[in-house]
Amino acid sequence: MAAAFAGLALHSRHASAAMLAEGQGFGAPIPDPAGILDLPPGFSYKIISQFGQAMSDGRKVPNSADGMGCATLADGRLCLMRNHELGADELDYGACAVGTGADAAAFDCVRGGSGEALPGGVSTLILDPATLAVEEQYLALVGTIRNCSGGMTPWGSWLSCEEDVSRAVGRHGQDHGWVFETPLAPGGLVAAEPIRAMGRFNHEAAVCDPKSGAIYMTEDRRDSLFYRFLPAVPGQLRQGGRLQALALLDPALADTRNWSRPVLASGGWNDVRWIDLDEVESPGDDLRKRGARAGAAIFARGEGIHGGDGEIYFTCTSGGPARRGQIMRYRPSPAEGSAAEAKVPGKLQLFLESTEPEHFSFGDNLIVAPNGHLIVCEDRRGARPGNWLRGVTPDGGVYPFARVAAQTKCAGVCFAPDGRTMFLNLYSPARTIAVRGPF
Repeated sequence: MAAAFAGLALHSRHASAAMLAEGQGFGAPIPDPAGILDLPPGFSYKIISQFGQAMSDGRKVPNSADGMGCATLADGRLCLMRNHELGADELDYGACAVGTGADAAAFDCVRGGSGEALPGGVSTLILDPATLAVEEQYLALVGTIRNCSGGMTPWGSWLSCEEDVSRAVGRHGQDHGWVFETPLAPGGLVAAEPIRAMGRFNHEAAVCDPKSGAIYMTEDRRDSLFYRFLPAVPGQLRQGGRLQALALLDPALADTRNWSRPVLASGGWNDVRWIDLDEVESPGDDLRKRGARAGAAIFARGEGIHGGDGEIYFTCTSGGPARRGQIMRYRPSPAEGSAAEAKVPGKLQLFLESTEPEHFSFGDNLIVAPNGHLIVCEDRRGARPGNWLRGVTPDGGVYPFARVAAQTKCAGVCFAPDGRTMFLNLYSPARTIAVRGPF
């Protein structure tokens, strides 16, 4: 995480009170003649992949491009891991068909019908870092449902999260609601194996703390929890571990949503504790409810998450009195995940809370730009274009960075490790975009 976010003054950060003029930040976005993406002066974009395009493995690029991560491979090329948030009834928008070999590697296939692999999953793009030419593009994971977001791991894999808790009835042969780990640049399909110890719930996104090895996860529910998975063997998630939920030491602050009254104040730091969860495979989809009864804090639709330099940010899409969104900030304990953390607990801060839709509305995926500002994707629903990528300064000022001129949401924002290129997905029809400029 950029150092610019360290040591902020403890003051209220309401988006409406800290809205910056349109020309601040990187400068006012300029209308795109192609009607796709309005960017600030000096920035340009390139569409590198889109729905229906032929891939290297002979399949087609799936639709509904959502969460995404970027890493540099050993040979210097860039690797993008891209989720596809497709439901079981969206077979026509997936990449597979019977006879393509996908059914053998799939986690789940249509039952009582064609036997086609369920269309959710992950596609991989391998790029030249200088030209951004796509040198390889193929399906890496399939047979899952609504792979929303996820997160890169320090040991070279992508955690893809299912935002769906369908049971093994009807067309489904398996229960869903899991995290799947896919190695970077696998070269093709890998067998889809859920990490059941990480819990079955409406997963959204994940991030790994490289210091402790803990995995933090968000849940897209109006009464969601914030989860921590402590692996028994760091870096080997399939060996099992402990799943926990964040609670605040002051139980009066447990409902962080601030819907009916201001419970959690903006700017202040609040000590936390972690509650062990049991029966984490949760056949009744009640993990969050059991956690809340045990004292876990409740969040308003936890979505995008990003971490680094000892801090983690995550969005709560419908948090705040206007239900337009919050950004939470978690600072792990120096003894995170050990018994000693009780003496030096981790801390949670309500970093930003929106009160007006034109300033910050339904923040979803987020990342830290090279200049230390957050870049947050909006996920407004409606009949007309209007989703923005919002910039957020270290002191909570909000400004418009870019506007999605197409009628879709933006998702999957991430940077190449060298900070030169920002990647972004337009959800449907799926387009993956590379942006360059004076970040």
